[in-house]
Amino acid sequence: MKFAKYGLRGFVLFIVFALVFTGIAVLVANNWITPLDHFIIKNVQSAESPFLTSMAKGLSFVGSSQLALEIAVITMVLLIIVVRHRMELVLFLWVVVLGSQILNTFLKLQFHRERPSINQLIKQGGYSFPSGHSMTAFSLYVVIAYLLWHSINSKAGRGLLIAGTILLTVGIGWSRVYLGVHYPSDVLGGYAASGAWLMLSIGFLQIYRGYQNTPS
Repeated sequence: MKFAKYGLRGFVLFIVFALVFTGIAVLVANNWITPLDHFIIKNVQSAESPFLTSMAKGLSFVGSSQLALEIAVITMVLLIIVVRHRMELVLFLWVVVLGSQILNTFLKLQFHRERPSINQLIKQGGYSFPSGHSMTAFSLYVVIAYLLWHSINSKAGRGLLIAGTILLTVGIGWSRVYLGVHYPSDVLGGYAASGAWLMLSIGFLQIYRGYQNTPS
């Protein structure tokens, strides 16, 4: 029953995230949110400085697909050897991370949104919506926090885990807006799309684990 409850919760949250993404996608497709996007970008970039630019570039790299795959490999080894997670959880990590990147490619090809043309601090090709870095950050770092949650017993440790995950994920999203390569709606859309995929994956994982723990 416990696994069924959490599986249902995962599917409910999947619907919530999917609806949020749909709402953002409608605003983007009709250009209704573009003026607000430009306003936010200008305000974020008004604080431009060499220090912030260096920090933004560093955070952007942390959210890149290349580094995400390397971190996923390291995490997989740690989960097996140190934390001794079962193999299905390691496979779950890869399903979420790789699935999120495939989903991002698919969605970008559906919307064909061009990147912002105002004050790009770095060069970036490809389409803009939803943000690949935001989806990668959300899927990778949130799923790592999810897998580590039950291995941390103290409230302080869990609090630090949540705070660190939020700060890192939000920081990566901020860096893409600051660098001028994404609209804020790209970032929010990326979080929502990746959140939907993650919750759907969690729902199926909990059903699988419930089935595995059901006596024959």
